[in-house]
Amino acid sequence: MKGKLITIEGVEGVGKSTNINFISSYLESKNIKYLCTREPGGTANAEKIRDILLHSDEESVPEIAELLLFFSARSFHLENVIIPALANGINVICDRFSDATIAYQGNGRGFDIKRINQIAKWVQNDLKPNLTILLDAPAEVGMKRTRVREKNDRMESEKISFYERVRQGYLEIAQNDPERVVIVDATKNILDVEKNIEKHLDHLFTER
Repeated sequence: MKGKLITIEGVEGVGKSTNINFISSYLESKNIKYLCTREPGGTANAEKIRDILLHSDEESVPEIAELLLFFSARSFHLENVIIPALANGINVICDRFSDATIAYQGNGRGFDIKRINQIAKWVQNDLKPNLTILLDAPAEVGMKRTRVREKNDRMESEKISFYERVRQGYLEIAQNDPERVVIVDATKNILDVEKNIEKHLDHLFTER
């Protein structure tokens, strides 16, 4: 692929949206082509799936359905947005990707991670992010930040123990793939966080 895939991960309330804006500004300042997208979502059909996953008020979403819906949305997203953009030399910044499925549905929900990886290989083939920025903070820090929002979605309304398992899952992913996943301390002040992210972006875009 000509373009690079940059994914932003972390539990709720770690500042993903804020830092995606920073990454966008960084790329614009370098005249680097990019697009921003998100998971679940990014296409019309994937956004419909997102609405089921996050705002299903009429009926509960079984956990196995939740897992498969995330992958269904990703399939739409990959085929219609991510892969075409990368093939055309456009860098993609994605708010969550496959690591979120492992951390949330694997560590959080307790699904067999080996099985999740099998489905991921089927849906994604060998596509992996070039860089994953893991914004890390204790679960209670993120929860305090999300409480100020007017209305939390279904994934933001779990018990703190759930997010602690998710955070641990993310840290395990980073430990197992340190060349791709960089941990950024999201409890630091915003300038320190941006400086850390910029360092990794500089490295990514000066690679030969």
